[in-house]
Amino acid sequence: MRRLIDLSIPIENGVESDPPGNEPEVTYHTHDNTAPMLARFFEGLTADQLPDGEGWAVERVRLSTHNGTHMDAPWHYHSVQDRELPGGERPSMTIDEIPLEWCWQRGVKLDFRDLPDGHVVSTDEIDAELERIGHELRPLDIVLMNTSAGAAYGQPGFVSRGCGFGREATLHLTRQGVRVVGTDAWSWDAPFVHTAKRYAETGDASIVWEGHKAGRDIGYCQLEKLGGLEQLPPVGFEVLCFPVKIRGASAGWSRVVAVFDE
Repeated sequence: MRRLIDLSIPIENGVESDPPGNEPEVTYHTHDNTAPMLARFFEGLTADQLPDGEGWAVERVRLSTHNGTHMDAPWHYHSVQDRELPGGERPSMTIDEIPLEWCWQRGVKLDFRDLPDGHVVSTDEIDAELERIGHELRPLDIVLMNTSAGAAYGQPGFVSRGCGFGREATLHLTRQGVRVVGTDAWSWDAPFVHTAKRYAETGDASIVWEGHKAGRDIGYCQLEKLGGLEQLPPVGFEVLCFPVKIRGASAGWSRVVAVFDE
């Protein structure tokens, strides 16, 4: 018997899920006002001839490929990828080019909820958490990061919550064959407000979007704005995270699911 856990957040109005001006917008058309919309496809049909005078329910949605739970493709991070791999640099994959086998693999959850907002997780912290849960990574494991942002979804300041993962941590994973990672925060990198403060103090531009930019060296995908990671054990499940196929796009929405065989 299989048990499924939904790890996705809904696309909805009025919830703080993205920076101001970047939120999704859903317009709902319901049965009581769409009968004329349906009737116009059938000459002579009037609304009162439809059962209960009702039309259909349909929605129009205005959103970015980076709204909601979604998968980022290497094209989002940089124009080229795989500088570090034997085959050398090549054009970055767009979301419609992601290998499907990357999107259905053994899952691993690492718990970093105790780390402060804006903290950049180190390789030592990743290795310590892997040792704590008794897990050895293998190629194509899907590694999900549970941060303090998960519990703050929809609340004021959500986009500034949670720890992040920079170049060092990202390459530590991808050099071991990991190709899909995920976080319940707004971004894989540390929230911008914290990175901006560090940049203002140091002038070090290498810290800007450094986790994403690690995709230049080894191409990988990241799932952002996951939900419900606190429901997962560290291991013992698979993750399905197929993205919507949008030609040439930097990301695609994904209904991410954890699957347990029980």
